[in-house]
Amino acid sequence: METRRRLLLAVIASAFVAVLEFWGGAASRSLALSTDAVHVCMDVVALSLALLAAVGAARPADPRRTFGYGRIEVLGALANGTLVLAATGAIAYAAIRRFAMPVEPHAATMAAVAAIGLGTNAAIGLLLRGDSRRDLNVRAALFHVLGDALGAVAVLFGGVAIALTRAAWIDPLLSLFVAAIIVVGVARVLRDATSVLLESVPRDVDSGDLAQHIARIGGVTGVHDLHVWSIGSGSHALSAHVLLDDRRLSEATDVLREIDRCAQVHFGIAHVTIQFECETCPVVVRH
Repeated sequence: METRRRLLLAVIASAFVAVLEFWGGAASRSLALSTDAVHVCMDVVALSLALLAAVGAARPADPRRTFGYGRIEVLGALANGTLVLAATGAIAYAAIRRFAMPVEPHAATMAAVAAIGLGTNAAIGLLLRGDSRRDLNVRAALFHVLGDALGAVAVLFGGVAIALTRAAWIDPLLSLFVAAIIVVGVARVLRDATSVLLESVPRDVDSGDLAQHIARIGGVTGVHDLHVWSIGSGSHALSAHVLLDDRRLSEATDVLREIDRCAQVHFGIAHVTIQFECETCPVVVRH
C-alpha cells in the first residue's frame, strides 16, 4: 500500500479517535482524556499535512525547482511541530488550573474510551511504521501517533487508579504527563527538520569517512570543498572538488563512475556532483 493511502487511512482513524475522546472527556469530566483528544486533533492536522506533503513531494522537478519538491515534507514537519508545541502550552495551563479546582472524573468511561483510543493508535502506528524509515514527515506524524498511544496508556491506567483511590488530582497530573510526551517527540522532529533546512551533514553520513573513501580511489590525489546535505528524507546530495593525477579524459570518467558507486553503496548518496582538478595542469596566462 502506497504512502498516501496509508496516510489517508491514518487521518480517518485519528479523526475518529479525536471525536470519541472529546465525547468521552465531556461525558466523564476527565481533563486528561480531553487533553489527549486535543493531542489527537493535532495529529489529524499533522497527518493531513503529511498527506499533502507526500502529494507535493511526488511532483517532478521543473526549470525553477531543479531539485523537485522533496522539501515540502520538511516544511510540513516543521509546521506540525510548531502547532503541537502551541497546543501543549494550553494543555499544561489547563492542567495546572485543575489542581486548584479538582474534579473527580467518571473512571469507567475514562478508561473505556482510552482503551479504544489506544487500540486505534496502535493500528495507525503499525500502518505508518515502514514509511517512517524513509520519510521525515511520516516520521513526524508517527511520533505524534506514538505520543497519543502513550497518553492513552496513561489515561487508561489513570482511570483504573481513580476508580480505586477516588483521587481527583490524578487526572490533571496525567494531563501534564501527556504534555511532556508531546514535547519530547516534537523536539526530535524539529531538530531533524531544522537540520535539513540548514543543509547540515545527514546524521547517517560521516563526511570525514566519505572524503577518505574518495581519496582511496585510484587516480585521486586529494579532495576538498566537500559538501553533503539532504534534499529531503532519505535523499542526500554530494558536491566536491577532486584532485586527479595527470590522465586522459576517458580515464577521468572511470574515476567519476567509481566515486558515484562509492557514494551510493557506502553512504546512500544518489545525487553526486564532482569537479575534477589536475595538479599537473599548467597555468596559462593570457594577454
